[in-house]
Amino acid sequence: MLRTLQVSALALMLLNSNALAGETIDFWNTPQHGGNSFNRLPPSLDYFQALKGYGATWVRLSYDKWQPQQRDFLLGTADRYTGLMPADLATLKATLDRAQAAGLKVVVTPLSLPGMRWRQNNGDRFDDRLWQDKTYWDQSAQFWTDLARALKDHPAVAAYNLVNEPAPERQARLPEHASPAAMRTWYARHQQTARNLPAFYNQVIRAIRRVDSRTPIMVDAGWYAAADAFAYWPGLLDDTHVLYSVHMYEPYAATSAPNINRPIPYRYPGRVEFAGKQRLWNKARVASYLQVPVQWAEKHRLPVNRLVVGEFGCMRRLPDCRQYLEDVLSVLDETRLHWAFYSFREDTWDGMDYELGTAKVPWAYWEAIERRQPDPVPRRATGVFEPIRARLAARPASSAE
Repeated sequence: MLRTLQVSALALMLLNSNALAGETIDFWNTPQHGGNSFNRLPPSLDYFQALKGYGATWVRLSYDKWQPQQRDFLLGTADRYTGLMPADLATLKATLDRAQAAGLKVVVTPLSLPGMRWRQNNGDRFDDRLWQDKTYWDQSAQFWTDLARALKDHPAVAAYNLVNEPAPERQARLPEHASPAAMRTWYARHQQTARNLPAFYNQVIRAIRRVDSRTPIMVDAGWYAAADAFAYWPGLLDDTHVLYSVHMYEPYAATSAPNINRPIPYRYPGRVEFAGKQRLWNKARVASYLQVPVQWAEKHRLPVNRLVVGEFGCMRRLPDCRQYLEDVLSVLDETRLHWAFYSFREDTWDGMDYELGTAKVPWAYWEAIERRQPDPVPRRATGVFEPIRARLAARPASSAE
């Protein structure tokens, strides 16, 4: 009986949400703060309610770690897309229902597309086929057409993030964090090839708009969504309902897990290897670096509420992680950009799960992964999580329901 009442309550919430659903671009008119969900198991209602309970308004949801019907979730196989996998789609829709019941908006974010299988699902090999052969552009456009047709009326969906962290530049001799002039020279050479990321996005967006004229589209910058990688884009994309996203882990040498194992780890603030040089990284440099996409937006008359920091974070066990998070979030407070921290209660890698504090996880965490069981480790607000928790709790009243 209790289960019947719970199901009925969920159905009522979804019905009411459908009745109130409006133009979803309006959701992005004021700063929205949330988290990333890159879990191996589809998140439960409790999971979404916990994130909402902190004050989050949205979640960037990736499904590529979930158990697929065939080789690749939803795609069937990234080698040749022929249609959505119905069992996978049902799993995704049920997960969206739970997010909606918790009061969270969702940005649907694939890690793989046809011709671009996510590296961790590909034997740790970078898959560059999408950026070599436009046949995969056509397949990606068809995939997104099918997915948009299936999801366009779901009230939880706040945007389609076309692909996570594309890197068409990686195998085409453009150094990461190259100068803007070098980036523009590179783009001029590759503008007529499959490495033209803005052209790829425009093709996919045109396909989506044939079946869904309303849902906003989120696009990551190139070079793994680097904050300086919009520099070579000649202008905005053709569609007006587009959100432009960057990710913030710089200086990566200091914020990432390998730093723990260095004989002398980099410290933050401090001098850190970046773009081939030792540079002083502190709050001022974080602000300067994150100003790059803002300046690009201003140049092209893009409102700041169409810019997103879709991911940011640092390895939680590093002694400087809390200070880094505080500095990044202080800059985001000032610029009023949308953001989503990486990550919330990840059940396959603990490195940026800030509720775990700074200690190692117990062996039960890894046993659950091996047995494909739910993560058994309890979470709580910790010191390293405090900069995020405080901002989520203090979100602007206009962002709350």
